[in-house]
Amino acid sequence: MLKNKNAVFYGAGGSVAGAVAKVFANAGATVFLTGPRLDKIESLAAEIVRAGGKAEVAIVDALNEDAVNTHMDGLLKQFGHVDVSFNLIGVQDVQNILLVDMPREDFARPLRIAMESQFTTMTAAGRAMMKQQSGVILSLTATPGGVGYPKVGGFGPVCNAIEGLSRSMAVELGPYGVRVVNIRSAGSPDSRPFVEALQHGGAETREFMEKLREDTMLKTLPLMADIANTALFLASPMAGKITGITLDVTCGTTSGLNYKTPIIPFG
Repeated sequence: MLKNKNAVFYGAGGSVAGAVAKVFANAGATVFLTGPRLDKIESLAAEIVRAGGKAEVAIVDALNEDAVNTHMDGLLKQFGHVDVSFNLIGVQDVQNILLVDMPREDFARPLRIAMESQFTTMTAAGRAMMKQQSGVILSLTATPGGVGYPKVGGFGPVCNAIEGLSRSMAVELGPYGVRVVNIRSAGSPDSRPFVEALQHGGAETREFMEKLREDTMLKTLPLMADIANTALFLASPMAGKITGITLDVTCGTTSGLNYKTPIIPFG
């Protein structure tokens, strides 16, 4: 589905980014893995290459405009084109506290990181894709982008802001044949933050995870593979007429919280 395509990932050391990159590489893309440190992305690249894929690595801080632009220029000079850009860097958010009790810096920091990095990476890709008259820019948010959710701090506004930026980029880049699409997840229980939280958080964390599942219509949460496969579809020609939207993969939470509907056994 992505044969001969070049896909650049920012924050590639994260578990979700790694899952998406592996799926893209398996689909034929050359994946360009970037992050502030080499250890995690080199490990991911080695895994991809062992599986028969193509991967390149580079140290790039997605908050550093010069670093992003220099890396993009080098990619274009050596490989000729960039077909997919996906920024998945962490935003250092603080949760599980009421907004009225939250220090301003804890609220503002994730907004600053998200908006500055997304703007920087989206515009770098957008300039390249405008010239080549093609390309796909992806982003990822979560349930608070579509419904009010308590105790998520600045992360809720972050989701809304990324989704708004994605729409604005889509309407400006559309005439050049460039698509911009956001994916909204409900949180993947097999991703590193959730796995580590379950390992160290005890009963309270397990109750929180169960609450997330109960909030969904399908009584389950999307796995990293679900997000990766959605991203693959959106990056492929099969989604060639999809742009300017957020594709909801929250198992239904943003259409209505469903924790009051019991599961009734049949038979």
